[in-house]
Amino acid sequence: LLFIPGTVSCTLFLAVNGLYSASDDVIELTPTNFNREVIQSDSLWLVEFYAPWCGHCQRLTPEWKKAATALKGVVKVGAVDADKHQSLGGQYGVRGFPTIKIFGANKNKAEDYQGGRTSDAIVDAALSALRSLVKDRLSGRSGGYSSGKQSRESGGGDKKDVIELTDDSFDKNVLNSEDVWMVEFYAPWCGHCKNLEPEWAAAATEVKEQTKGKVKLAAVDATVNQMLAGRYGIRGFPTIKIFQKGEDPVDYDGGRTRSDIIARALDLFSDNAPPPELLEIISEDVLKSTCDAHQLCIISVLPHILDTGASGRNSYLDVMLKMAEKYKKKMWGWLWTEAGAQSDLESSLGIGGFGYPAMAAVNARKMKFALLKGSFSEQGINEFLRELSVGRGSTAPVGGGAFPKIYSVEPWDGKDGELPVEDDIDLSDVDLDDWDKDEL
Repeated sequence: LLFIPGTVSCTLFLAVNGLYSASDDVIELTPTNFNREVIQSDSLWLVEFYAPWCGHCQRLTPEWKKAATALKGVVKVGAVDADKHQSLGGQYGVRGFPTIKIFGANKNKAEDYQGGRTSDAIVDAALSALRSLVKDRLSGRSGGYSSGKQSRESGGGDKKDVIELTDDSFDKNVLNSEDVWMVEFYAPWCGHCKNLEPEWAAAATEVKEQTKGKVKLAAVDATVNQMLAGRYGIRGFPTIKIFQKGEDPVDYDGGRTRSDIIARALDLFSDNAPPPELLEIISEDVLKSTCDAHQLCIISVLPHILDTGASGRNSYLDVMLKMAEKYKKKMWGWLWTEAGAQSDLESSLGIGGFGYPAMAAVNARKMKFALLKGSFSEQGINEFLRELSVGRGSTAPVGGGAFPKIYSVEPWDGKDGELPVEDDIDLSDVDLDDWDKDEL
């Protein structure tokens, strides 16, 4: 009896160190190599989280090895000693042993394997998962934050515009950048992070387009990049921080929907962006390049310079500049022309008949416009633009369904206008008396 405890202890010791070896086709995974081998891999992985002292794990071991050999070169089969590497098991919510997870196209959303514990059942499940992964690729679907790399797919709904950052890439990309960065620190096992993921991805694409890449959305796996997580005091997931050059990072504490994220990003962009240019329509190129590049172009037709003088015109331009600054986050284009200089354009927008100054907001993609009905003042224009920004206000099609001919004109020189010089008429040869008689 005295030898039994020692024998049991010896047996357990051998079991602790002998479930898998380098000669097996099962790949031993640890916190050091897990991200590189699994998360950044394009392969399908079956991963067993085990404890060496667990009887069920010991009974599974020969079947797991047999499945790994059968799937070699087709599906990767790995194993994590979750008793030794408890942090890695914790990341994936491992509560009992053995726990088997399938890491497919979306490595950040591992699936639990609930099938049988024989090699046949394991292989069947692996091939079924592999078939699904291939079909998803065939249909253009993808998932996750691109498995730790920027996505190669460009289909809708993927994560191509979320920039994955690491301990090595963070400083050179973010801290040395002139752009604004919104960075999500996440954990792959975190349910709230998984809920945020599609919202973050959709917002990233929209923000990239609307800010011309000046505001970037990124993601950091804080469980892998622990230096960054420690530096910025990340205690919960997801944590979103805003980075701007020369300033300390600040926490984003807004809503977690794509509209909330986009709104905050556009606020950050507008805070840092210069006001849009206010351009005179002196050629067709000015009109088309401005209206084609923006969702809306705001076109004002100002009175003739002889009617206002330079000071009057500048007061109108000042109102437009203030409104352009106020609504700069909308990324609209701003244009103006003098009454009569672009008569065909005025006619197509229904402007010429009701006086100057006038203003129209044009959607060049739909070739529709809305007219300012109120006063050409900060208050009147603000009401007009505010209605437009929430999708209200009546619209009409641009006359002819396209922009009309635009005339090339000389730009305003900033001076008061001058009346044209009239030619002197010699009346000495006109017999006014005879003219009067004929008229009578």
